Amino acid sequence: MVQQGPSNMVAGIEWTVPQQWKEQPQRQMRVATYAIPSADVNVDEGECAVFYFGNNQGGGIDMNIDRWAAQFENSPKPDRSSKEINGIKVTFVTIDGTYLAPSGPMMQSQGKKPGYRLLGAIVEAPDGLVFFKFTGPKKTVGAAATEFTSLIQSIKKN
Repeated sequence: MVQQGPSNMVAGIEWTVPQQWKEQPQRQMRVATYAIPSADVNVDEGECAVFYFGNNQGGGIDMNIDRWAAQFENSPKPDRSSKEINGIKVTFVTIDGTYLAPSGPMMQSQGKKPGYRLLGAIVEAPDGLVFFKFTGPKKTVGAAATEFTSLIQSIKKN
């Protein structure tokens, strides 16, 4: 396990967490996990997980985007773009479909969740790739998309 500092800092970068997002207890393999309020009482809350496996660990950008797509039924083709934020390259990913909700050490599906969206950002930090993976019902993710974008735009080298 990679040693880490505060839950908004790893691999030579730091970020600002949106106020409405609630930090969750530590989980294996994650730098941080944030719960995002549901868009309304009829839909689940969202989750943003932050992963860092170490420099040159955890696979490359394409491999991880393919892995994220495989977490959806029929592996839909992700929408993908990249840009530089505060001198750091970031690759953005959006995937819509039936989420297979992988969990546990073997990443087994916890059941199909139709109508889900994944917003991802893979940050090329000074000390390796950092993965931000925000999943939830489309309505919840859509309602918090601006907050996710703000979090990613707040990334800076520390």
